[in-house]
Amino acid sequence: MRQTDTPQHCLPRIRSHYSQFSEKEKKIANTIIADPEKIIHSTISQLAEDLSVADATVFRFCKRIGFKGYQAMKISLAAEIVTPLDDIHETIEEGDSEKIIAQKVFRSNIRTLEDSIAIMDEESFTSAVGMMLKARRIEFYGTGGSGFVAMDAHHKFLRTGMTTTAYNDSHMQLISASQLTSEDLIFFISHSGANKDLLEVLEVAKGNGVPTIAITHFAKSPMSLGVDVPLFTSSQETDYRSEALASRIGQLSIVDALYVTIMMKRKDQSSRSLQKMRDAISVKKI
Repeated sequence: MRQTDTPQHCLPRIRSHYSQFSEKEKKIANTIIADPEKIIHSTISQLAEDLSVADATVFRFCKRIGFKGYQAMKISLAAEIVTPLDDIHETIEEGDSEKIIAQKVFRSNIRTLEDSIAIMDEESFTSAVGMMLKARRIEFYGTGGSGFVAMDAHHKFLRTGMTTTAYNDSHMQLISASQLTSEDLIFFISHSGANKDLLEVLEVAKGNGVPTIAITHFAKSPMSLGVDVPLFTSSQETDYRSEALASRIGQLSIVDALYVTIMMKRKDQSSRSLQKMRDAISVKKI
């Protein structure tokens, strides 16, 4: 992850990396999440002493979540306290009514969207748009639940007049990727970024010089490190809802943002394409 002194979005970074932290790192993370105001008034030595860890452990933790050091992390944390992102707890209780359960799921989706936009890198998003506009053909690959997001992306970008397709079968992905060139583009969607089948396809794509983009979880993974441009979502796991399920809303929203941006940049072509599509499907309406 790019290290930064930008004073924003410390807590989403911590939540996104939490499952990959060591026990000592989780101890630091829990303390920061529980009482961020205390942290911004503490020195690195005070925090380390309170948690019975070395100063170097705290420093490495700050580096791991993308900051140059403890002070940079505190600046970010202070900005979030001044303009807080509401901490929504989505613990589902057995006595919750159907409406309360629905509210908690909606709030979890809101949290996912807020955290995902907080960690969006403008340079990466702009690069992804440029690559998509330049590509002769775009193929969207995903498996399992991410396969449905890939299909949604294909469905949307067909409206732009661009040449796209989507595959969620690993054999079809490998076959198709083997036929692509540097003029094409493969867009991977993988929450874990560690799906063996997709990583095999990525290797084929790299061997052919095919440009690659991925939407994946906000943490270092083989997929995020292997593609040309990674785009990230951030989500939290709960008792009744896996992290991957919660991330789906973030993945779909990134696809939507790319679609709208490209529609605007290809205004004339997109307008003609949309009209052709509407004329074609009009026969399906009563």
